[in-house]
Amino acid sequence: MIWETNLQTSTASDPQLHVMPNSKVAKDNLVLVSAGRWIYAVSSIDGSISWEKEFSLDGLEIKQVLQSPENDIVYAVGIAGSSKLALYHLSTKTGEVLKDIQESLPGELSGEIVLGSDDVLVALNKARSSLFLIEFNSGRISYNKVHVSDLVQDLSGTFKLQSVSNGVIALQTPSTVSLLKLKDTDGLEVVQRFDQPAALSDALTIAEKDEAFAVVRHVGSQIEFIVKFTSDVSGEIIREKVIIDQHRGNVEKVFLNSYIRTDKSHGFRALVVMEDHSLLLIQQGEVVWSREDGLASIVDVTTSELPVEKDGVSVADVEHNLFEWLKGHMLKLKGTLMLANADEVAAIQALRLKSSEKNKMTRDHNGFRKLLIVLTKAGKVIALHTGDGRIIWSNLLPSLRASRFGVMPSALRIYQWQVPHHSVMRENPSVLVVGKSGAESSAPGVFSILDSYSGEELNAMRLDHSVVQIIPLTLKDLSEQRLHLIVDSNSNAHLYPKSPDALDVFLNEMPNLYFYSVDILANVIRGYSLQKSCDIEGDEYCFSTKELWSIIFPSDSERIAISETRKMNEVVHTQAKTIGDHDVMYKYLSKNLVFVATVSPKAAGDIGSALPEEASLVAYLIDAVTGRILHRVTHHGAQGPVHAVLSENWVVYHYFNLRAHRFEMAVIEIYDQSRADNKDVMKLILGKHNLSAPITSFARPEVVVKSQSYFFTHSVKAMAVTQTAKGITSKQLLIGTISDQVLALDKRFLDPRRSANPTQQEKEEGIIPLTDSLPIIPQSFVTHSHQVEALRGIVSIPAKLESTTLVFTYGVDLFYTQLAPSRTYDSLTDEFSYALLLITIAVLVAAIIVTWIWSEKKELRDKWR
Repeated sequence: MIWETNLQTSTASDPQLHVMPNSKVAKDNLVLVSAGRWIYAVSSIDGSISWEKEFSLDGLEIKQVLQSPENDIVYAVGIAGSSKLALYHLSTKTGEVLKDIQESLPGELSGEIVLGSDDVLVALNKARSSLFLIEFNSGRISYNKVHVSDLVQDLSGTFKLQSVSNGVIALQTPSTVSLLKLKDTDGLEVVQRFDQPAALSDALTIAEKDEAFAVVRHVGSQIEFIVKFTSDVSGEIIREKVIIDQHRGNVEKVFLNSYIRTDKSHGFRALVVMEDHSLLLIQQGEVVWSREDGLASIVDVTTSELPVEKDGVSVADVEHNLFEWLKGHMLKLKGTLMLANADEVAAIQALRLKSSEKNKMTRDHNGFRKLLIVLTKAGKVIALHTGDGRIIWSNLLPSLRASRFGVMPSALRIYQWQVPHHSVMRENPSVLVVGKSGAESSAPGVFSILDSYSGEELNAMRLDHSVVQIIPLTLKDLSEQRLHLIVDSNSNAHLYPKSPDALDVFLNEMPNLYFYSVDILANVIRGYSLQKSCDIEGDEYCFSTKELWSIIFPSDSERIAISETRKMNEVVHTQAKTIGDHDVMYKYLSKNLVFVATVSPKAAGDIGSALPEEASLVAYLIDAVTGRILHRVTHHGAQGPVHAVLSENWVVYHYFNLRAHRFEMAVIEIYDQSRADNKDVMKLILGKHNLSAPITSFARPEVVVKSQSYFFTHSVKAMAVTQTAKGITSKQLLIGTISDQVLALDKRFLDPRRSANPTQQEKEEGIIPLTDSLPIIPQSFVTHSHQVEALRGIVSIPAKLESTTLVFTYGVDLFYTQLAPSRTYDSLTDEFSYALLLITIAVLVAAIIVTWIWSEKKELRDKWR
């Protein structure tokens, strides 16, 4: 990176970048940025702001900025209101306004303006039925109106304009593309029309007065790559057909590049961006390489077990495997004798990867081999193998595909839908993808159910209600489908799957079901219960909700920053915690516990935006059933951003301390005091203890809280906690740092009972002496020397082996590893010498036999005496 410059622009404006074509690298050219009624001129040498200009015209929105290569003038064209067009001549050196021209056009403009040529703009009216050709060369504005229907017949749906090159523009609809050529200012003429979805590249300068551009369109199961010169738009230089995977969707963008062939002629290659955000490089009718860049925009992750290895094997499989075995050994022999060519060496490496134990497509005894099923922002679901990260299958969901210029669906979450028991049911597991068909909160929801092993879409439905909140339940029906509640914008809860069996299971547990919602904009938290009826007639799977409680935070002093709760699948090994003096403390293990952090309004911005006296952070522990605040603590002089993780009976959160100018991490542990008297042996013998008494949120809990805060060196992007199968292994915090690495921090460092001089009993318990800051041990970085660029999330997945957890980190990069927080105490390491063990056993057996023979002979000699 040479330089970087930050510009303060209005959030309501749409910033645009304007770079002069054919700029010389060594020359100090201006890079222009327009936003609202501001223009910024940035030096291309060092990134410094040369000048900035704000125009006084109310409601002005700058749409195009042009630089004249002949003279030192910058032309800025904008729209004020809906029909007034403004043209400004600015000095390139100072930004001074040299000329100001305003013209009112008949009819309102849509705001879409493209450059037709050096001195002609093409604007679309608000009704999207006419085009205005606006000329501004002679110091005045003149225009000509052209009806779209006169240019393109049978035009249906929405369309947009794209500037291709000097004198050529494109009129794009979801299914067609029309190339239009400018005839001075008299009008436009259609040069060519494509009746398939297509994308056009920007013009690429080939010679001094000629440019080339590319058109990539879909033709059946193929895409067609066409290159044209702007001097002869109707002609073609290249027309090639390329076969691609159909799960990539439509072509979104094309970037053209040229190279010189051996015969000195121009060759062309194109970088194609597909609808699923994948990249393809096309050259000479083939896909040279492809990248699944949709993995850089993962929005949610779930896992699936691999199929069980089958015991029976057919004769055909045996014969095939025998042939492959012989073939593989012949290749390996040639490789050992250094007789293999490059292709055979690649085949040998592929065989080694395929035969590797960790890359098999069956589940293993320790639970290390799994499928990571990820949902991307583009609405594509991809299954990754944990062994080597290869893509097993991918599916761009039709229900989440965006129309090119219409409604933009959004993928929300992915959940496990059906996890059948492998020894009872022969069905494959499946996952549920939930999305919305639009950006509004009232947009209808979208459901899609996919087979976890093949990626096939089993069922898809468009819901007749919106999706505001998704609540996965721990309940299952007889077919082992997990029940889910979808809360809509009218606060009605809808049960899925819609089956009589699922309804019976749900109605039995409905009196014990409660949920809460956090409204950050309204600054309020609400708790709800479910009612048996719904306002929608004939829908027995719809339930109305009743608000039980609400906590309204005063907006002038507190703003909700974050809320966290325990993972639904978290396993806790024991409720009791034995401390150094052999006393017992009982953890408060309510699954209804919610952590909420609020910050003062002035401290809601970036670090340093508020003074220490104006900033504060308040942490709450709230019962989600009753709304009772179990604990509240205030950190004066603290500011966000806040990151938190809640596990078992403790919560750890990270924030910035303005007074100390350092980051801090605080820990809160909550214990159940009502069970503290269960230490009398006689009560246990007589059965008068309350260990088996049911826990209810309606009884006022007797809790005791311990807390402590520590300095922490790094800023944090994400936080998670390790999860294991039985919850026995010690916990570690997985912290995504600002350097895009993952740090595994032992929870013992965040023990609120740490003291500067621990007693001998506390040392025996494992209490670490108190220090003011948390240690950063270089060996504790899970990612080692790797960086997960733009890290956004960390997921911990329990393996069957209790000592081990699987860690998946995603951002622009992906990282996966196995982690043993308490070391591998329940398995042998990979470095263990099995040969030495066998030799030791053989020596011991031989020694026993020799000793027995010697003992028998000695006993026989003694008897003869």
